Amino acid sequence: MPKLGNLLIVDDNKAIRTTLELLLPAHFERVLSVATPNRIPEMLRNNPDLDVILLDMNFHAGINTGNEGLYWLHEIKKLRPHLSVVLFTAYADIELAVVAIKEGATDFIEKPWNNEKLVITLQNAAKLTRNNQKIENLKELKQKYPAMFWGESDPMLQLKRMVEKAAPTDANILIVGENGTGKEMLAHEIHKYSARKEELLVAVDIGSVAETLFESELFGHTKGAFTDAKTERAGKFEIAGNGTLFLDEIGNLPLHLQPKLLAALQSRKIVRIGENIPRDINIRLITATNRDLEKMVETGIFREDLFYRINTIVLNLPPLRERGEDLTALAEIFLEKYAKKYEKKSLSFTTQAIKKLYTHSWPGNIRELQHTIEKAVIMCDSAHITSDDLLITKIGTAKSTATKSATLEEMEYELVRKTLIAQEGNMSETAEKLGITRQTLYNKLKKYNL
Repeated sequence: MPKLGNLLIVDDNKAIRTTLELLLPAHFERVLSVATPNRIPEMLRNNPDLDVILLDMNFHAGINTGNEGLYWLHEIKKLRPHLSVVLFTAYADIELAVVAIKEGATDFIEKPWNNEKLVITLQNAAKLTRNNQKIENLKELKQKYPAMFWGESDPMLQLKRMVEKAAPTDANILIVGENGTGKEMLAHEIHKYSARKEELLVAVDIGSVAETLFESELFGHTKGAFTDAKTERAGKFEIAGNGTLFLDEIGNLPLHLQPKLLAALQSRKIVRIGENIPRDINIRLITATNRDLEKMVETGIFREDLFYRINTIVLNLPPLRERGEDLTALAEIFLEKYAKKYEKKSLSFTTQAIKKLYTHSWPGNIRELQHTIEKAVIMCDSAHITSDDLLITKIGTAKSTATKSATLEEMEYELVRKTLIAQEGNMSETAEKLGITRQTLYNKLKKYNL
């Protein structure tokens, strides 16, 4: 039987803890134990990935009412409602068991125990926690990512037809588009209509992951594998399980780390840092970028074999300026959302406000439009959003500024590009050579679509 879940034993009997610490590691990924329930809040804070607690019901000599166990059961449920708690007692009492289960316990084990029954009970409790957590995560994602608005523009309708064909398959998908066009929203839409829709979609922003933590973030690590590895940790490949792994800003993955990702995708196996045991993975991969990966392949800063591995299907998200009348519909959607949020009923746009929306080029795309409408709702003092409420830069001013600084920007673009190539895509070394921070470099790469 494979190892499953992370377990905390809370029992004041040292002999029992020692026995369980010898028995259970063969069946669980991680087994922790404490002698006093007073440490439970601390253990919950430091171990957010716990799946089940085996909780003794009595901790003081001569007391066998089980009230201590019930008290700590309530405390655990306040802190972690979906965490399974299996109660452990030497005093068989059906009435107490019924009370405990009604008040949130998952199951009840009597001492002395049967080893096989103990293991099965605890593993079933761990499965229950993970299933409940998965359901909660799916609910949160559905709230955060409601149905995608496709609109009526030709580019979006063409994209929709491609998504309808690609989503039910397990093909790797690469989403390309400018910043703010909704690439993560599209990834969730694809997952929603895939065969894996009942599983998780796990998103990773590659650009925000420090190079030194890349392997730990994606593949996981064992306790003590490096200085800050204080506990065992599963990586995003494992967490995604049989679901979808979404790697955003894949173009920002440094060249020297690309072979590690490629090897995992080719072998369908990962190895945690500090381990030598390959673990099978079964994810569906979706990636996204605002950069020109083909150009990056040509210049040698993105591996050609990785490029072809991730782009079985390429989906192009059009910028907002190419979506025509969809702009009005999107503005209305955001107006309704923020009017409700800020309790301003019956808001509408004036004709001049709509005209002003169409005079802007929306370089920040849907994200910029969303923020603009939210600000307008906050600022308006009447039942109508006027053009004055829309705090956006005039397109003429933006063009003028861009023209004046074009030569300087071209020089900066070339310097960043050449340095990045010279450092073989290593973000830290490139930033050091340019004399800027890694975050500043990341911002420039996004600015210049490198």
